[in-house]
Amino acid sequence: MKKLLILFFLCHTVSAVKHSLKFYLTGTSGTANFPEFVGTATIDDIEIGYCDSMKRRAEPKQDWIRNLTEKNPQQLKWYSQKCLGYQQLFKSYTEVFKKHLNQTEGFHILQRISGCEWNDESNEVEGFLRYGYDGEDFISLDLQSITWITPKTQAAEIKKLWDAEKARLVHMKNYYVSKCPKSLQEYLHYRMSFLQRTERTSVSLLQKTPSSPVSCHATGFYPDRAKLFWMKDGQEIHEGVEKGEILSNNDGTFQMSSELDVSLVKHEDWSRYDCVFQLYGVKEDIITTLDKAKIQTNWVSPSEYPIHHHAGKIAIGVTVGATIGVVLVFIGVYFRGRKRYDFLAVRDLSL
Repeated sequence: MKKLLILFFLCHTVSAVKHSLKFYLTGTSGTANFPEFVGTATIDDIEIGYCDSMKRRAEPKQDWIRNLTEKNPQQLKWYSQKCLGYQQLFKSYTEVFKKHLNQTEGFHILQRISGCEWNDESNEVEGFLRYGYDGEDFISLDLQSITWITPKTQAAEIKKLWDAEKARLVHMKNYYVSKCPKSLQEYLHYRMSFLQRTERTSVSLLQKTPSSPVSCHATGFYPDRAKLFWMKDGQEIHEGVEKGEILSNNDGTFQMSSELDVSLVKHEDWSRYDCVFQLYGVKEDIITTLDKAKIQTNWVSPSEYPIHHHAGKIAIGVTVGATIGVVLVFIGVYFRGRKRYDFLAVRDLSL
């Protein structure tokens, strides 16, 4: 019975997390002074790799993935070659699509999103591969029936040709429902071991002005299963407290804040308040007592302001390169709600 109660408690305190490995590719035609091809890869919607046709090489975007490729330089070289190969592939695809849509010159954009998702509790996996053209859904792969589906009547001939490539379809299904999830799990394991080895959680008290709420800010922690809350006399409080969301840092770690309205706190009672940070899997909590001497403010000049190595990450999250942003402006709607583009995969990435 005791074991059952413990299991019940864990199931209600630790929620399952759905992880993702996604690849985003974008090819453009009819433009000048703009990359013909852009590729991005993400894990859990955090950019880990980037390439484009102007730089002509792959670039790791996280410290942990950079460390991984430094141990295996040939891997980064292979990624760069793959990027250039996709550029040529997208050129040919664009010409095929233009032909079947009776288009000639002008600006056109071809996009692909592919990858997989994995639930770390149920072990359920889901793969996907979709193409968009000029901002609209064009053709996608149904991994259940192993056939292409399309809402476009003009793409019927393309569907017929691609459906006939049986060996390629079987290979893609094997990648997206088997190899992709395994690669994702390997990436997650390496990321966890690297970040837990190199990063340490920092908890600080921040205040904009003397009359502003005091923000308890935790940053540099991993994974993102964490709690940050205020206590008075050892009891969690909610009145006068505003909790923030968990946000991504640009190194793969996370941050979060919880604000306390100190206008409701008598000066002599400050020592009765504590900010508590709890990280899943770590036994010891980080407890910070409300103390004016510990508060970092921006009332002083920038040269006097104490800067932690994660301070520049506060509330910025992760952004893809400016090139991606420009492409999204052109697209308008296609990837709205679907996020970014396609590139840094494992060596078996299917075309």
